[in-house]
Amino acid sequence: MIRDTVPAVESSMSVPRWRSLLFVPAHVPRFVEAAHERGADGVVLDLEDSVPQDQKGESRRQLSESVAKVGRKGASVLVRVNRGLRALAADLDAAVMEGVDALVLPKTESAEWVSEIANAVSDLERERNLAPGRIRFLAQIETPGALQRLAAIASAHPRMVAMALGPEDFSAAVGGAPEFDLLLTPNLSVLFAARAAGLLPLGFVGSIGEFSDTHKLREAAAHARRLGFAGALAIHPTQVSIFNEAFSPSAQELEWAHRVIVAENDAATRGLSAFSLNGRMVDPPVVRRAHEILALASDN
Repeated sequence: MIRDTVPAVESSMSVPRWRSLLFVPAHVPRFVEAAHERGADGVVLDLEDSVPQDQKGESRRQLSESVAKVGRKGASVLVRVNRGLRALAADLDAAVMEGVDALVLPKTESAEWVSEIANAVSDLERERNLAPGRIRFLAQIETPGALQRLAAIASAHPRMVAMALGPEDFSAAVGGAPEFDLLLTPNLSVLFAARAAGLLPLGFVGSIGEFSDTHKLREAAAHARRLGFAGALAIHPTQVSIFNEAFSPSAQELEWAHRVIVAENDAATRGLSAFSLNGRMVDPPVVRRAHEILALASDN
């Protein structure tokens, strides 16, 4: 049953700055120990695909210690749960705790599914005297069927904070390879749905498994930011610094933004909302982009 009541605090929380979210297999102690040194904006303790079935139970038992370890330098702490009902119930029981900022929901198929998980999390928060609504959701879109319900998924619950395409799973689901032509349209669909709902769109057009070709990855990340993505999920530490740089304003962008704001202030004194700067017209949407660039720089 889907409940409609939502704690007020849920709708008042700000959107985080997640340029990079690093996946860490929750069952590998050395990865967990080193995660806080990688420089990621967030660390995702994975209980799903990267953890063998016979080690999931121990990963859950160690989760409290793992959460404390990966969050030592102030990174957001996320936990990716499993999709199956029995495993999901065990994951939620282990993961709804102080120190966890968000849950990553794999293979998200519908708004109803998001709402049911949100209800279970709310019950656990009440039982454990945790701040209601603090734990947010990042939905992974990994099937073609979910593409038809993106708008509903994005607005399913106030806990929703981000969406990302799972390129490997999505490509497998349609019988294809994770290549640019196949992934461009679904990535853009996730981008548009996330932005329309005020969520963070995360991702880039390509395979998340490609981390050795750093030049190619850097180009893909820069392209993703130009498209409108805010950050990306990383499966290897080498990807973190690339994403942090790509999803941050460059020195040239900051210089341009400052010039626009100065020119905007000058134009306002003359009663103008549109003006020329270096031979190009600047109107309110361009000014808004300049303000957004400066805001991003202040968050880094």
